[in-house]
Formats: sequence, structure tokens, C-alpha cells
Amino acid sequence: MTQLATSCHSSGAAAGPAAAGTPHPLDPLSADEIRAAAGILRRDRGVDERWRFASIELREPAKDVVRAFSPGDPIRREARVTVWSRDEGTPHKAVVSLTDDAVVSWEAVPGEQANMTLDEWHEAHEVLIQHPTVVEALAKRGITDLDLVLIDTWAYGHSLIPQGLQDRRVGWTDVWRRSVRGGNPYANPVMGLHFVVDLNTMELLQVEDTPPPAQPAVMGEYVPSLVPGLQQRTDVKALEITQPEGVSFSLDGNELRWQNWTMRLGFNHREGLVIHRVGYDGRPIAHRMSFAEMVVPYRDPSPDHHRRTAFDIGEWGLGFMTTSLKLGCDCLGEITYVDAVLHDTRGEPYTIENAICLHEEDDGVLWKHVDEQAGAEVRRSRRMVVSFHATVANYEYLTYWRFYQDGTIQCEVRATGIMVTSPYDGTPPPYGTVVDERTYAPIHQHFVVARLDMEVDGPENTVVVTESEALPVSEDNPYGLAVVTRSRPVETESQGRLDVDFATQRSFKVVNRTKPNRLGTAPGYKLYPNSALPSMASADAAFRQRAQVIDHPVWVSRFDEEERWPSGEFCNQSRRDAGLPAWQEADRSLVDTDVVLWHVFGIHHVPRPEDWPVMPVDVVSFELKPVGFFDRNPALDVPPAPGHCH
Repeated sequence: MTQLATSCHSSGAAAGPAAAGTPHPLDPLSADEIRAAAGILRRDRGVDERWRFASIELREPAKDVVRAFSPGDPIRREARVTVWSRDEGTPHKAVVSLTDDAVVSWEAVPGEQANMTLDEWHEAHEVLIQHPTVVEALAKRGITDLDLVLIDTWAYGHSLIPQGLQDRRVGWTDVWRRSVRGGNPYANPVMGLHFVVDLNTMELLQVEDTPPPAQPAVMGEYVPSLVPGLQQRTDVKALEITQPEGVSFSLDGNELRWQNWTMRLGFNHREGLVIHRVGYDGRPIAHRMSFAEMVVPYRDPSPDHHRRTAFDIGEWGLGFMTTSLKLGCDCLGEITYVDAVLHDTRGEPYTIENAICLHEEDDGVLWKHVDEQAGAEVRRSRRMVVSFHATVANYEYLTYWRFYQDGTIQCEVRATGIMVTSPYDGTPPPYGTVVDERTYAPIHQHFVVARLDMEVDGPENTVVVTESEALPVSEDNPYGLAVVTRSRPVETESQGRLDVDFATQRSFKVVNRTKPNRLGTAPGYKLYPNSALPSMASADAAFRQRAQVIDHPVWVSRFDEEERWPSGEFCNQSRRDAGLPAWQEADRSLVDTDVVLWHVFGIHHVPRPEDWPVMPVDVVSFELKPVGFFDRNPALDVPPAPGHCH
């Protein structure tokens, strides 16, 4: 990851290069380090042009190494790499020492498939669009301008792969068609036409071609010039965000400082943005925060949709899908951008410019009271925002981590983009919503799994579940008003699968019982699960077997540096969830130790006509709020706005 850290106002001034900053053990791999890791494997393990690089990322040092690091200390650099041969197909996991110029470990993983890659997605389209069988199938449907066709390859779940092909690296495809060049391809699904392709040989293996419904006349365009009769609003006046004295944050290398907050920015192919070493006023809160999986099952059993369950992080990678941000559009105000460096399947690095946006926002009133003698005391809230956007085929996921002056951390995801739709004949299918002429959008869900490697005042943490209870009417409670709370620690992993409960207002706190605060209680951070949702699926459903993590909105596990992916490291063509459910079988102790809090949240999307042809953002979030971490309101020291509010 490199920095473009000159602040830019929303007028569109170009960002310039920042100082490199002090090297740190958690800095993402540079372009030179990516090339070096690939080169070592070519030299020492025969990884030639027939191999593909699925992933090259930093192997993060042990936590005690990171905690003990001081600027200027020597740094050992290692890379985790996953590769596979297109001839043989078995993925291999490697750890490469960039410091020692050597392969530390090399492990074959038979029976698994490495993550999908952008190169394969593009190559599959290019090969299939020229294949005579594909050309003929499209021509039978009256489609002859192949420049208007998009062939979109999806990953498979193992149980859905056609018989005889389970041991091959395969994808299945949707076919879409643009009405005109530059038009929305997702407006025109080519129904009943799907291809199965071997992604190693790029061989067309099977064609599914069933008679489609008659093509309805839809208006699925959203680009203004293509929307018939669109008159854009003329009463929208300019809104400028300015900070005449400059921003209140600083970026030194990958270390971000803002008021009392400190953190380090990371980035990799799978998670995209990673936030390390989050602290407030010198006190640690979390070692690492990121998204570890995103499961998107379409709840429509029809032939065109029953295979459609995406593991957008495990199968594809949010980092690979991250898009460049534009000043004044994606981010508004005094902006600092950060670039990200990733790689293609040849192991060659490339840069995503403006991958991460840093800026401050006004957030309304922080605290206020009006006293008849003292008058009004008002403080405005300000928040630091760290964001990135990923485009996963038809959908966009806009992710915002926000840090507040009162110690709150908020994570928000805004889903937008284009819904998958299908035409129908006769009665609309019951599995979706009619959004256009004889066109429906299937009901689907988005489960996002946040991995919160907490470190509240140090690594000796315990998760405590607290519930509220209304006491019965009694002599001590004659009016039936009394409410008490009852708490219990999550002591072992067998207890670490937790559900929300509206009736008891169940809450989940990560506390440090070894360092009581001034009031004698354990400092902690409470998870506010604002957007939890149920799986609503049979335990035997294939997608649920592969993603058992969605069974509960909160999980707790003992930290292990190899346990990063809640639905398993290899989701592509997976049979069962090899992640959290499997790890927790060890039933390790979770008391006063290094724990990871996992939160599953997201969207149960019953489409609306208003979501078509492009969705207004659907917003979901969760929060981490201090509970006993401070002795009193930590925002008492926020000054009033100059000349106002006092």
C-alpha cells in the first residue's frame, strides 16, 4: 500500500505523494516485495508460466513482536502465497521469507480450489464469446452483436457441480446483454442460457440452453443519457465542505492519528481494508478489524438462480474488487487518499489508485444541556471516516469505519448497484418482487462477517453476555418498575455461539477483568448488533452447510493466527464450512485471554420497485461503544465551535 496523502478539497485538486513514513511490521507488501515473493517461488519451486498466483499477502508478525516494536527496530518480512498449476490443479500454500530470500514452507492442499481471480473472469468471457457453440446459442436468440454481450462467471458450491466435473476447477456463467453500447447489461438477462467452463483449460464443458420467457420491454437504464424523458433536478444547489485551517488528522506512512485515536491501515486481496492497532489515548482497543467473509444466497430455487450463492470475500476477494474513489463523488470535503498495491495471476503488482478515503465529517450534536442559570452548553460531534468501495459484478459495497470523539467505533456498509432480475411468463414467481414489465428481482440476503480481534486494555479479554430482566411486582417493587441486569462470561468456545434477544436486550461486551477501572469494574467495549438477521434456511440446505457461520450473529473464538476465515480458507467449490464451527470443536478456554469476536450482520433484501434500475443505498451497521473503558464522558474536553455554542 502506498500513500497519496496530500489533502484535497472537493473542487478536484490532484493528490500528491506522501512521505514514506517509518517502516512498520504491519505495512502491506510493496510492489517490489510482491515481485520478490513471486520470483522466489519461480526460482525454488518451479512456479512457471503454467501456474497462477491466487494470492500474495503479508504474513503478519506475531502480536508480541508488533507490541514490542519500536521505530528503527529491524523488521522481518514474510509473505503468504497461494498458487496452483493449471495443468495439475492442486493449490499450494507457501510462506516466503523476503528477508532471507527463501521459501519457509510449501504445502499442497489436495481436494481444494484456490480463490477465483479477475484474470480468469476476463479470460472466460473472452474465450466463450468467440466459441462457436456460444455464438450459435446466442444467434438462436437473435443476439448477433457480441460486443453487447457480457458473460459473467460465478463460482460453484461442490454439491451443485455437474457429475463428473467435481474434481475440476469450474465456473458457471450468466449471460447478459446491453441494449446499446454503454447500456446496463443487467437490464437484459439472457435467460435459460448458462455455460460450464473449465477455468484451467478454458474449455467449454457443458451448455444449459432452455427456452426462455418472452423478452419484456423493460426500462433498465440508469445512465442519464439513456433514460427516456429524464429531466434532472434543477433545484440542487452546491454544497461545499471546507476546513480552512486544514484537517485535524495526520498520516505517517500507514499510521493514522486523529485527536485521541491511533490506528494503522492495511490492505490485502481478500479483506480489502484492514485496520490494525486501534487505540484511544494510548490504550489499546483492538489489534485488528476487517471483513472476513460475505455470503450472498439468492433465495430462489428456479433453474436460473438455484446455484447463485456468492462468497464474495472467500471466492473472489474484496481487495481485488476494490475500485478507485473520485473526489467530490465518493468522498466530499478535505480528503486524503491512500493507494493499494495488489497483484495479478502472474504475480505482477498493480496499483489501485485512491483505494482508501480518509476524511472528517460533522455529526450533529455530541452533547448538550440547557440550564436556566448556566445557559446552553453544546458540543458538535465530529468523526474520522476510513472508507473503501468494492464493486462485485452487479453490486457495490461501500464500507465506512467511523471513529468518534466519545470513543465509539461504528462500521457501516451501504449496498447499492444493480439487482439481478428475470423475466417471467404468466404469474409472477413467489420468490421475488415485480420491478418492471414481466420482470422480477429474487429475494436474497447479504451476510457480512466482521472479524474483530479485540485487545481492550491488553490481550487478557473475556466476552460477557448481559441481559435485562424485569422483576415481578413485590413488596420491594410495588409498581412493577424494577429492571436489573444479569451477566455471565463466555467461558469456553462451546458457549461461543450467541444470538440476539430483543426481549432481554441481550448485549455482548469484551472486557478486561485484570485491569479494573477507578470504579472497580472491568473496562470494556460493547457490541451493538444493529443489523443482525436470521439465516431462514434448513440446516440441510447446501449453502448453509458451506456457511454455518450465518447460523448465529455473534461468535467468540480463541485467537489463532491461522484461523482467519470463518467459512474456511478455501470456499471455492467447498463442501462444508471448515472455519469457525470446526475450530470451536476444540472448546478452548475464553477466560482472560486473547479472543476474537465475530459479528454477522447484513441485509434481508426483499426487493422494491424503487430499487430498480439502480438501488438507492441500503444501509446496515454495527457499533462498538465503550462501557467502563472511561471513568466519565471522554468528550468533556471537546471545545465549543469558535464563536458559537457557548
